[in-house]
Amino acid sequence: MAYVVWTAVALVVALGLVLAAGASRLRTLSRRVGSFPCHARPADDPQAAWMVGIAHYAVGRIDWWRGWSLAPRPARVWLRDGLSITGRAPLDQAGQPDQVLVRCRYDGTDFELLMSSGAYAGLASWLESAPPGRRDLVL
Repeated sequence: MAYVVWTAVALVVALGLVLAAGASRLRTLSRRVGSFPCHARPADDPQAAWMVGIAHYAVGRIDWWRGWSLAPRPARVWLRDGLSITGRAPLDQAGQPDQVLVRCRYDGTDFELLMSSGAYAGLASWLESAPPGRRDLVL
């Protein structure tokens, strides 16, 4: 009987530690300077579920982290040289105020990002401020 109780206690403690680690990671990522909430999905399937995440500007790239994950590395990394915005649509009329659907291409792969209008303005500015010779990044 004691074995069952200790096993249950160990499972509850392990679950609590995993949840605490995930919440701490999410809080740390969202508080970094240059971070913003950003959902992602493949562009070829508009019915696909959005992957909740946090994007973070780094030197010459954007790191995208899954919202609930314990991975120590970003799930996606988009270098400025290979990333372009191919379209955007404000979602105010769809009942989502201050949200922008951003269509992107990175190294020939199309995907969509969902972010606030302020985050989109920052992304567009970041791409437009690329070194000379890279003026084709924003539509």
